[in-house]
Amino acid sequence: QLVESGGGLVNTGGSLRLSCVASGFTFSIYGMIWLRQAPGKGLEWVSFITADGTNTRYIDSVKGRFTISRDNAKKTLFLQMNSLKPEDTGVYYCAKDLYIDSDYHAHLWDPARFLIRGHGAQVTVST
Repeated sequence: QLVESGGGLVNTGGSLRLSCVASGFTFSIYGMIWLRQAPGKGLEWVSFITADGTNTRYIDSVKGRFTISRDNAKKTLFLQMNSLKPEDTGVYYCAKDLYIDSDYHAHLWDPARFLIRGHGAQVTVST
């Protein structure tokens, strides 16, 4: 089970920190990803982190603004979002990688690889 928290309404330029608490699986051996779905658009990946936290990946539009991290002892995934823009608005989901201890690259994007997801956290950035 994955449970997100930390969403909300923020002005352009503001910050939010999303958290995702995991249970029911061995969190420390799986890469984790943040996904988002903007209104009227499809699901897209935002950021990925390997199981041990040593490698991180970001979609180009959030590089330099978002930071993904994890605390394996607390089975928690984070997404620090700074300098938020209206186009960051959407529902954010944390999801578990299908594969154990694997890395991820943008050209490998496949929603079916990240089917174990939380219920989502709404992020709304106002102009």
